[in-house]
Amino acid sequence: MERKTQIHAVDGKQEIRITREFDLPLTLLFKAYEEAALIEQWMGTTVIKLDNKRHGSYQFETTDPVGNKHPFSGTIHAFNPNHSIIRTFEMENSSFGPQLEFLEFEAIDEDRSRLSMHVLYRSVEVRDEILQLPFAQGINMAHNRLQKIFNR
Repeated sequence: MERKTQIHAVDGKQEIRITREFDLPLTLLFKAYEEAALIEQWMGTTVIKLDNKRHGSYQFETTDPVGNKHPFSGTIHAFNPNHSIIRTFEMENSSFGPQLEFLEFEAIDEDRSRLSMHVLYRSVEVRDEILQLPFAQGINMAHNRLQKIFNR
């Protein structure tokens, strides 16, 4: 399967860049990151809390195939509709610690848009551990589901 979501990781740096172009207008792409019901569909997670505003926060919980719950949460530092979100992300019960995410939403034309994410980790080692997980496959699958939600 083609991976339309691109992960760019430079050796020795504690960051990654993620980009994906969608066949969606900018407003629909942003809506997928803004509305709890849509987030639940494309991320395959339960939204426990979502407070989209400066100094807001979120809490989500994913259940794996054997029933184990995996909560994650963060603080929203900036929320600019149809433009950008700056937030932290932290998986509970993991040694990774929080990461800082800069999400930028951009119109390519009236029917297409681009998401660019710049993610900063505590260290190069943590970033490399994350990249050893099925991270790239998972985010690509989630973004594919996001695209399909609006193509129905």
